[in-house]
Amino acid sequence: MGSKLKVAGILAVGVVAGALTTMQLQAVARSGVAPLPLEEVQQLAAVFDRVKAEYVEPVDEKKLISDAITGMVAGLDPHSQYFDKKAFKEFRESTGGKFVGIGIEMGMEDGLVKVVSPIEGSPAFRAGLKSGDLITRIDDTPVKGLTVDQAVKKMRGDPNTKVVLSVYRKAESRTFTVTLVRDEIRMQSVRAKMLEPGYGWLRVSQFQDRTVEDFVRKIDELYKQDPKLKGLVLDLRNDPGGLLDGAVALAAAFLPSDVVVVTTNGQLPESRATFRASPDYYARRGGGDPLKRLPAALKSVPLVVLVNEASASASEIVAGALQDYKRATLMGAQTFGKGSVQTVRPLPADTALKITTARYYTPSGRSIQAKGIVPDVFLDETAEGNVFAALRVRETDLEHHLTGADERKDAEREKAREEARKKLEEQIARTREPVKPLPEYGSAEDFPLQQALNQLKGRPVMASKTAAGEQRAEAAITPPAGHTK
Repeated sequence: MGSKLKVAGILAVGVVAGALTTMQLQAVARSGVAPLPLEEVQQLAAVFDRVKAEYVEPVDEKKLISDAITGMVAGLDPHSQYFDKKAFKEFRESTGGKFVGIGIEMGMEDGLVKVVSPIEGSPAFRAGLKSGDLITRIDDTPVKGLTVDQAVKKMRGDPNTKVVLSVYRKAESRTFTVTLVRDEIRMQSVRAKMLEPGYGWLRVSQFQDRTVEDFVRKIDELYKQDPKLKGLVLDLRNDPGGLLDGAVALAAAFLPSDVVVVTTNGQLPESRATFRASPDYYARRGGGDPLKRLPAALKSVPLVVLVNEASASASEIVAGALQDYKRATLMGAQTFGKGSVQTVRPLPADTALKITTARYYTPSGRSIQAKGIVPDVFLDETAEGNVFAALRVRETDLEHHLTGADERKDAEREKAREEARKKLEEQIARTREPVKPLPEYGSAEDFPLQQALNQLKGRPVMASKTAAGEQRAEAAITPPAGHTK
């Protein structure tokens, strides 16, 4: 039973890709709405009255109404959602890139919180926490036994409050305690570094309010280190999406001016739109072109884009546009397949409705809903093959998902998922240890990143050992795509 729960936890990670969606934030009232169906409203009122009067325990009226709204919206598709006051506040924090806490990018390892990276300038960064540190206690609470969400909540709190962490540093085989004062943290959704002279890596983990600004700053840093950059890897693996204007801007940074990046189509006139590689479509109101400081060489530098099954929504917009214009070589795995746009409509009492308002299409007219973007070169997660790939949840696995063009049940994928699940359960039962996590993205052990670097250098690439990969293995010897005339 324990091994099945651990595998279920691995599966749950993929669902996040569908939770954070391509969005537009709008407060536009719609006129001319059809009148409410009287008979059905009376039916709802009758049920409400019976529940309130006859349920075994007293129920809160506001909660009943909130639950009714939540159920109505949840039945539409996996990405539409009603936010109560608390949920709306948390949602705005996630897209705004700000929260109060200690400032770490974290994961879980052996049931402990692992510091993936301290956020620059944060309390954790100033206290000297390092990548790979394991947090064993948060105040008086042992971390083992906590879920990720529970651990996050314990580390977050009000500004200027203290939290005491017990930290195990494997590299030094020692445990120590550190007291941190919580502060407002600006999440860094963009990371970058030089892999070696002439070749850079830039990772976008999510499309937030500050992503474009951070992207420009990181590109500027790379070109200052090497003005004659020979190649760049844009890493969109596990990027669950976010704000639409950020995706348009990121694609525009690499594409010719004014070309189509993405089109949308929905019931409302405002949902039928074309977004181009122009500041008119991505610049914030009252601001200038955030991309104007980018070096001209970025338009033609050889480019590889890394994607996987958890690359969703806004990251698929970027990948699809760069692939359609043959501006980049896409490497990795078939993406999540969330080809819909959500609009956030603020409601009274600090609540809101996030509702699917359109489908989006790549420049060539492809709808990737429930299908995803197929890479030019398929890669495995490790040199030995895939570990978690078959287990990751994709759009087609979500209940009530919008159907895609030519969508059909993939029997081979279902079989692969079942085999992978059994293999992991057997390994956990045999070794009585959790499955070893994949290497950190951007590290020297990051197998797909090393293959992307080989692609940029024109060296042999170890394409996927799966059937899909074998069909496309010859694409690995194709020179990296350049600027489209």
